[in-house]
Amino acid sequence: MRVMKKDLRGNDGEISVLAETLDDLWHLKYIIEKGDLVFAVTKRKADVATDKLRPEKVEKKTVRLGVRVEGLEFHKFSNRLRVHGVIEHGMDIGSHHTFNIEEGTDLSIIKVWKKDQLERIDEAEIASKRPSVIIVAVEEGDADIGLVRHYGIEVYSHITQSAGKAEGNLRTVFFQEILDQLTHAVSGSESIVLAGPGFTKEDFLKYALQKEPEMLSKLVLEDTASIGMSGFQEVLRRGAVDRIMEQSRIAREAKLMEDLLREIAVDGKVAYGLSEVKMALDYGAIDILLICDELLREEREKGEIDTFLQAVEHSQGSIVVFSTVFEPGQKLLALGGIAALLRFRI
Repeated sequence: MRVMKKDLRGNDGEISVLAETLDDLWHLKYIIEKGDLVFAVTKRKADVATDKLRPEKVEKKTVRLGVRVEGLEFHKFSNRLRVHGVIEHGMDIGSHHTFNIEEGTDLSIIKVWKKDQLERIDEAEIASKRPSVIIVAVEEGDADIGLVRHYGIEVYSHITQSAGKAEGNLRTVFFQEILDQLTHAVSGSESIVLAGPGFTKEDFLKYALQKEPEMLSKLVLEDTASIGMSGFQEVLRRGAVDRIMEQSRIAREAKLMEDLLREIAVDGKVAYGLSEVKMALDYGAIDILLICDELLREEREKGEIDTFLQAVEHSQGSIVVFSTVFEPGQKLLALGGIAALLRFRI
């Protein structure tokens, strides 16, 4: 995400951004909220009065509108964020309009900004300057390729050896198919983590280095017990992605969830569920508050959660917002959507 303009008085004002990636659209879903004023260039049909029985086709005009947000939807698989609301600035004031925000769209958001939203803007801008990561998890006869996104790991493809196992030519065909898929996934700047059990990954690496040595110049090898999503998760836990992308959002969430589950297992320094976490705050015990983005959004509509978050910060606790698209966020949601790692047991 590229910040084009920032005009704030305290936390109130306008920030203009350019959405450069699908990740940026995901961030915007949790930055834009009901009541915000959003400006963007869009297309809209001009209302033309006519007495003709068959009116001529009305062409859409390119205009810049300001819409007061009433709702939004993130369509991950169509790479689009739809923002609905009532036009307050531009043509057809008072009418409804929907912005289709895609990669390459620039927009301005005017609102009273919350601290976590400003942090998310900064995080997205910094992350846009980091290399992205592709994980290739390989075992004999099977392979998975995953793209590391801010909102989680997107499974790009699964490759299976057609027949036989480790049989000369069939294995070569299998390795070539992995390499073809990987070549298609790589756009030029990505780093690659090659993972999996046993020695198949090393054999694939030898093959791939002969075919595409330049593409594999930024490759990290990692041992995992399995492939697929569990293999991807293991790569994150082992820190391979962290070594490539410092301060990686999803790697941090995976590590914090691991810490949380470990404390739960031993009845340790942990609280989960809204009532337990509020009690922990009363004791001043919260070290790190973990909250799901969906719960945060729902509670914000009720208007009470920000007072609670400010109280956590005033007690010197830190706050981490989890993505519910990614597995650690889903696990947190199953625990009530909110939990805390504590300074001491209560």
